[in-house]
Amino acid sequence: MVEPLLLVGTDGPIASIRLNRPGRRNALSMDLMRELIAALDEIAENRDVAAVILASEGAVFCAGHDLAEMVDRDINEYRKIFDVCTDLMTTIQRIPQPVIAQVDGMATAAGCQLVAACDLVVASENAKFATPGVRIGLFCSTPMVALTRSIGRKRALEMLLTGRPIDAATAAEWGLVNRVVRSDELSKVTRELAGQIAEASGFVVELGKAAFYVQIDLDQPKAYAYAKEVMSMNALASDAQEGMSAFLEKRNPCWTGR
Repeated sequence: MVEPLLLVGTDGPIASIRLNRPGRRNALSMDLMRELIAALDEIAENRDVAAVILASEGAVFCAGHDLAEMVDRDINEYRKIFDVCTDLMTTIQRIPQPVIAQVDGMATAAGCQLVAACDLVVASENAKFATPGVRIGLFCSTPMVALTRSIGRKRALEMLLTGRPIDAATAAEWGLVNRVVRSDELSKVTRELAGQIAEASGFVVELGKAAFYVQIDLDQPKAYAYAKEVMSMNALASDAQEGMSAFLEKRNPCWTGR
C-alpha cells in the first residue's frame, strides 16, 4: 500500500497535519504541497477548528523542495513549482485558524520557509534551521521572503549567504521560534498553546489574524488607520460585547462566533 503524504486529524477544536514522507526527509514534492494546500483549505471551512498544528513524521521536519523534481526542467516547470510553493505559504497565513509549526529535527530551505510562514512555532531542543541553497547553486530566494519577515534583514542574510544552520535556541533569540522545549514535551506544549488559542472567540481570532498580515507591511500611519477601523468594527461584534460584559461582570464569556 502507498503511504499517505499527510496524516490529518482533529481532536476537539484542534486539527493536526503531519508531513508523512520520512523516507524522503519530508521533502515538499508537488503532490505533497498540493495535498497540504487542500487540507488547509478544508480546515478553513470547519469553524469547529480553532487552531492547526503542523508537524511531521521521522527525524527531519522538512528538507525543503524535492530535488528529484528540480533537475532538468524548463523555465515554466520551475515557475509552476514555485507558484505552488508560494500558494502553500500564503494559504497558511490566509486561513482563519492560526497554524502552529511543531518542529523536531532539521528544517531546511523551503522547509525553513514553511516554518517561517506559520503563525507560531514551537521547537524541540533538537531542531535546527537552515537555508543552504547557496551551497548547491540555488539561492533560497523564495524562503528569503518568509525568513526576512520573521527575523529581519541582517540575520536572514547571514543564514542565506552562509547556508549554515542555526540551533533552536538561536532561532528563538532571533524570533523565528516562539519557544523551545525538550523533545518529550514538544507535543504537549504545542497542544497547550493551541488550546489557549481555542479559548478565545473564533470570530475574533480570525479577524485579528487577517488584520495582522494586512497591517504588518503598511507604514505606521496607514497601519493605524487600518487597525482603528478594524477595531471599531470588531467592537460592534456580539462576541466583543459579550467579552467586555463578561469581564465587567466577572464571569466566563459565552462565545457565539459572531
